[in-house]
Amino acid sequence: MTRDFIQALPKTETHLHIEGAIPYEFLQAWRPDKYPANPSFHAPDYRFPDFGTFEQTLLDHALPWFDSAEHYHEGAKAIFARHTAQNVRYVETSFHLPVTQFINVPGPEIIAAIRAAVPAGLEVRIFAGMLRSDHTGPLQAVIDDLENWEGLAGVDLHGHESFPTEPWTAGVWARLRAAGKVTKCHAGEFDGAPRVEEAIEQLGVKRVQHGVRAIEDPAVLRLAHDLDVTFDVCPISNIRLKVFPDYQAHPLRQILAAGVRCTISTDDPLCFNNSVNAEYLVLSEEMGFTRPELGRMAENGWQVADVTPEFRAANLREIAKLTHE
Repeated sequence: MTRDFIQALPKTETHLHIEGAIPYEFLQAWRPDKYPANPSFHAPDYRFPDFGTFEQTLLDHALPWFDSAEHYHEGAKAIFARHTAQNVRYVETSFHLPVTQFINVPGPEIIAAIRAAVPAGLEVRIFAGMLRSDHTGPLQAVIDDLENWEGLAGVDLHGHESFPTEPWTAGVWARLRAAGKVTKCHAGEFDGAPRVEEAIEQLGVKRVQHGVRAIEDPAVLRLAHDLDVTFDVCPISNIRLKVFPDYQAHPLRQILAAGVRCTISTDDPLCFNNSVNAEYLVLSEEMGFTRPELGRMAENGWQVADVTPEFRAANLREIAKLTHE
């Protein structure tokens, strides 16, 4: 059975917003009057009409919970439990940096709270996510101190691509890379291939979150391939947000054929009602991926995972064994 094969694969999750990953059932048990069963946006055929509606749905459901370090800890425990139940063994997740200002909790405390929720057998790396306009006001000093935060794996630039990437970003991203942090950028989701090119050439990232609209320019795909850039792709998110009309129109196969490494993740399962296993099932049932191809997608995640060579090799051997049985 394909579902059993997917479950058995040792998997990674490399594109996950922790505020957007709190299980809806967790919120429903907390406030059943506010969060009724079977919300309309969880219906299989639901599509968010625009990014603003998605963003407001996320804010309305996530921010009431994430109001303290303790709640980040409790939420992370529920989130990571879902990962371990799906045989996900490595997670890269970001928290929204401006929340530190909203709730008056320093970022290092949020990082420590999330780290304390990590169960045995799961490796987790924590990123600070920020908007393209966040290097202003009190957040400027916070961003300028990020390299000193213990437990911070890196940073991610996210939010709607209608906003320009401001000049401050390249210098901050270069400084953080020099300090050993991983730098990411959301690009090529709601804007086209030039934003992917910008993320690679101007910001110097090796990890593009989404990146799928790079398909619109073969030169950008070649650039990503030549510089060994990875796209952390979330197919269900792309369809729910109408980046593409359906899975048959999704360009993942073409991007892979161009030699660009892609990983598979969920983005914001609170809103999209998805899971890592569900993403792999979509690859199989909707996009025609064979078992060896599903195995290669899992391998891609381990190739970019920040783990010891021994742990990476052990998981790759397990994938190889499964795909050749």
